[in-house]
Amino acid sequence: MARLDTIKGHAWSHRFRILVGANMHLIFGTSRLYGALVCGLLALGGANSAMAAGRTLTAQDYAQAERYMAYNTVPLVDHMVRSVHWLDGTHFWYLDHDASGDHYLRMDATNGKAAPLLDQAKLAAALVKAGKKDIKADKLGITDYRVAADGRDDIQIGGKHYLCNLQAAGECVDKASVVKTGKEPGVLSPDRKQEAFIRNWNLWVRDVATGKETQLTTDGVENFGYATDNAGWKHTDNAILEWSPDSKQIATFQQDQRKTGDMYLVTTRLGHPELQSWKYPLAGDEHVTMIQRVIIEVPTHKVVRLKMPPDQHRSSLCDDVSCGDDGGWDDVKWAPDNKTLAFVSTSRDHKHETFRIANAKTGEVRTVFHEDVATYYESGNGAVNWRYLPAANEAIWFSERNDWGNLYLYDLSNGQPKHPITTGEGNVTEVLKVDAKTRTVWFRGVGRTAGVNPYYQQFWKVSLDGGEPVLLTPEPADHTITLSDDGKYFVDSYSTTTNPPVTVLRDANDGHTLATVAKADIKRLLATGWQPPEQIVVKARDGKTDLYGLLFKPTHFDSSKKYPIVDYVYPGPQTGSVRTFGFSPAEGDHQALAELGFVVVALDGMGTPWRSKAFHDTWFGQMGDNTLPDQITAIKQLGQRYPWIDLDRVGMWGHSGGGNTTADAMFRYPDFFKVGWAESGNHDNREYEDDWGEKWQGLLVTNKDGSTNYDNQANQLVAKNLKGKLMLVHGSIDDNVPPYSTLLVVDALIKANKDFDMLYLPNQHHGYAADTPYVTRRRWDYFVQYLAGDTPPREYALKPWPWR
Repeated sequence: MARLDTIKGHAWSHRFRILVGANMHLIFGTSRLYGALVCGLLALGGANSAMAAGRTLTAQDYAQAERYMAYNTVPLVDHMVRSVHWLDGTHFWYLDHDASGDHYLRMDATNGKAAPLLDQAKLAAALVKAGKKDIKADKLGITDYRVAADGRDDIQIGGKHYLCNLQAAGECVDKASVVKTGKEPGVLSPDRKQEAFIRNWNLWVRDVATGKETQLTTDGVENFGYATDNAGWKHTDNAILEWSPDSKQIATFQQDQRKTGDMYLVTTRLGHPELQSWKYPLAGDEHVTMIQRVIIEVPTHKVVRLKMPPDQHRSSLCDDVSCGDDGGWDDVKWAPDNKTLAFVSTSRDHKHETFRIANAKTGEVRTVFHEDVATYYESGNGAVNWRYLPAANEAIWFSERNDWGNLYLYDLSNGQPKHPITTGEGNVTEVLKVDAKTRTVWFRGVGRTAGVNPYYQQFWKVSLDGGEPVLLTPEPADHTITLSDDGKYFVDSYSTTTNPPVTVLRDANDGHTLATVAKADIKRLLATGWQPPEQIVVKARDGKTDLYGLLFKPTHFDSSKKYPIVDYVYPGPQTGSVRTFGFSPAEGDHQALAELGFVVVALDGMGTPWRSKAFHDTWFGQMGDNTLPDQITAIKQLGQRYPWIDLDRVGMWGHSGGGNTTADAMFRYPDFFKVGWAESGNHDNREYEDDWGEKWQGLLVTNKDGSTNYDNQANQLVAKNLKGKLMLVHGSIDDNVPPYSTLLVVDALIKANKDFDMLYLPNQHHGYAADTPYVTRRRWDYFVQYLAGDTPPREYALKPWPWR
């Protein structure tokens, strides 16, 4: 599936045995199972297989590869400022870094001058006094900073907030000890005086200054509560809602999941295990989660129910009603006068969108217009892009009706489009600001400049009344934009895979540079022998469409040798294999793996986003495609282009949707892919949350003979074709993609009498947390042994991930 979200869990090891198939083979754990960290299930012919003749790699070889992991490369890049945090219309703070450590700076946009944000040594000393012992002045780890109402510094480090007075000697206190904040996470009101939260299925508000709590609703009951954050694959205690601009009303919903089916997971521990259960709708379920929209008047506690039937638990963009992690409800937008509310309803199959306006006082709802599509609708590439402009009785609407993502202006009086705001090829990926007075829209876009990599984000402005958009970032590079709250300035960090970021302050009116914030310096990184990946362009399955990707070679590359190739894959449909075409000191562990004697590639095949609608729709309803025809044709083209690529030794690996694809590749193309490492795969989307499969595969249809339209994507139905070496990996309490998806494949392989390997991670979720270094090292071992034919060093210990 989509995400590598939750990274929790506990290490576990134990001697084990498994019963495999009709032969009832007993396989007992040995030291080769590296049991101190993870218990691996090795089914038939795993660790004890004879190693092919080849090189014997040493711990020094693995240490050389580890040099190119992110935790070793990122600290070697100086002055790489990616993002900034605006404090007001003219000031922002940012983190700069060099060999001496981290530096927190504040810049004045009116003159381009930077100064220290605060006294870091004094702050570190004050935090130590406040009980935070693991802090250093050059490594503070500040994640949020603002000035509190009383003038003190409100600083967030990790999950903790501190109020600090850095005058005189300096002191900090844990904010929780000053104000009773409660355990429940809250959503701040626009005036920052209240936060709304969920308790016992009802919505409450808490006064930020005093901690006083007030219950707003009283009729919330189990599985029919207010603002519930449960999409099945994600389930948290966060509240999903939208505050009105005046902080006096809340738009949210009462979520009905009483008839939704349950998901169960069991923890591993000594004694009785803990059963985890929650509501988790599956594709094809008769009863799925629904929402009843409400508006709550905070001062009076009055609940106004919108006068309409319950809506599907859907978004116009993602597979949750909230696409971000800030508690916002993306498809709901208040009028500036707080009197009306615009929202978009999405059908269960994502093919029908309805734009509606509600009266906040009466709950009356007016349907304004619809958009219907043949496959699925999305309201943007990177964000929900529609906007509500009640003063002009207009709306900005995003549509791919001309095969590209453009903006259209609608008349809300009659629901008819007035005219396109943007036209032509290329996509509007994210609307960042609309100025209703000047009738100007600022947006990020891709593919709108001829001759530029179609994945490079650029920044534009355009009039609501039409006309040619103005390009504000002309450099042919990938641009990360942070716009000031008032829309007068923006900070632009631009880079390519070979050119490190240049970060500048620009005028949002014409894009001219006002000041240089930072220029990244990679001399220390280059001194290690680091090299950037090569951008590659190949033809897709149709022989016409250009596909883009990255290729990684060992730093000790020898063109006279033949190298096995490892294809890292994520099939989409909501994103692709390439994490960024901008600068990155480490793209996952691609360079590290290449260092062990491989060519590593990542390619965005057809069916992934950011290109045309037709490109994205390539395998709608045929998710078993998984971009594999494009991966194969690309690798063959690279083999013809580069004689040092060995097309007889092709491997693949991926996580989540990439784990699904990897197993699929080993089953559908067993003569091409020889070794696969499949992590946490959603191998049959009937075993995954409903929103995902029903958007990309369609609603479940069962034929008279028992076959379904989902059969083409079910890996267990083609598992019998396995020929090569396959490792299946899954966390035992993965609450995103439950482990039963992998166990369906395991069952099919056993029944087909196929040898395979399995690594089962006790008490790990979709992300592997503390087990990540172990899993990474085992993956390196697997490709070294079975694809390269070499011998890995025994039990090399990768450094624990510093952010775990």
